[in-house]
Amino acid sequence: MAFPDHDGAAVTKLANRTRNLTSFKVVDFLEAAQSLEAQGRDIIHMEIGEPRFETAAPILEAARVAMTEGRTGYTPSCGIPELRQAIADFYAEQYEVEIDARRVIVTTGSSAALGMVCELLLNPGDGLLLADPGYPCNANFVRRLDAEPQLVPVGPDENYQLSAASVEEYWRPNSVAAMVASPSNPTGTVIDQQQLAELYRQVKAQQGTLIVDEIYHGLTYSDVPLSSALSVADDLFVINSFSKYFGMTGWRLGWMVVPEPVIDTLTVMAQNFYIASPSIAQYAALAAFQPDTREILEQRRQAFQARRDFLLPALRELGFRIDRVPEGAFYLYADVSTFTDDCEAFCWQLLREHGIACTPGTDFGHNKARQHIRFAYTESLPRLEVAVDRLRRALKG
Repeated sequence: MAFPDHDGAAVTKLANRTRNLTSFKVVDFLEAAQSLEAQGRDIIHMEIGEPRFETAAPILEAARVAMTEGRTGYTPSCGIPELRQAIADFYAEQYEVEIDARRVIVTTGSSAALGMVCELLLNPGDGLLLADPGYPCNANFVRRLDAEPQLVPVGPDENYQLSAASVEEYWRPNSVAAMVASPSNPTGTVIDQQQLAELYRQVKAQQGTLIVDEIYHGLTYSDVPLSSALSVADDLFVINSFSKYFGMTGWRLGWMVVPEPVIDTLTVMAQNFYIASPSIAQYAALAAFQPDTREILEQRRQAFQARRDFLLPALRELGFRIDRVPEGAFYLYADVSTFTDDCEAFCWQLLREHGIACTPGTDFGHNKARQHIRFAYTESLPRLEVAVDRLRRALKG
């Protein structure tokens, strides 16, 4: 595969693996929406999974202090010790799980953590079990290693999650690991502790490794607190982020908690691949665990719940079928087969003609994807009310 120079002649041959990478459709729709906004259009953003709150004031103040004090150089590759310890303390407080701070690896966003875990575990040809529908970048993290994303179709009967039974059914000779997300993207469903324990035992019975994406922890809407996978076992990988619950998307900071035997290997990988995570973001994130910040974040969690509680019945009244009430995150995964058999064309029409940006189900896999779209309820409640009015007019037209 080659790309042309200005005269049309091929100048460079690209790696074959690049042919297998798929576009991130939500970003395609975001950029198209931003282009329309630049032309003066009013667009309601229900496509991108980004909380539309400014980063909490105590975090901003911590960043200002860090800059004033000149904390702008490289940090240790796995994160500043204070932040690693703060994250370990967070697990003790939030989940009653004691972990050694050395097991916390701070990364440049959770994407870096997801990519590093795949790089750590997968050889070319190895397989990673993933739920379909699921977060689309995970499959591309696997493909870039010449490994195989093994998509497991899940639906409302499976709560859109992998289970011990599905792992047993879909595990192949080349499978080496399974990855789950709780709460999930795009459906917002969760896996309770008993199901997670059963899933872990099944993966271990296959001599595999379990990876658990917990980046939407904190944004859950049940009276029963969500347990971390670390309460099930130590020899699994947990991924988390400062982007979603903590509202720090643009700061590009995440972390993973890893089994102790792989700390040294991941340290070498971090040194070579990323050098260090952004210094100011790390010092700012120390304030994310303060009581005043947590109070702000709880108010925002309640706002997300209010938005869900408004949007879910409103969409159902319009004829969208939503089979599972999201228990976390900030997404509704809606069946649009009543209106269309082409979710992408439907989403483009909503954007271009009605100023509503949402994400086609084809971004999240293949399993009945063309009959679904994802709505993110990250806009304010008044903006969501406008979105519902626009949808009503669009469906009548």
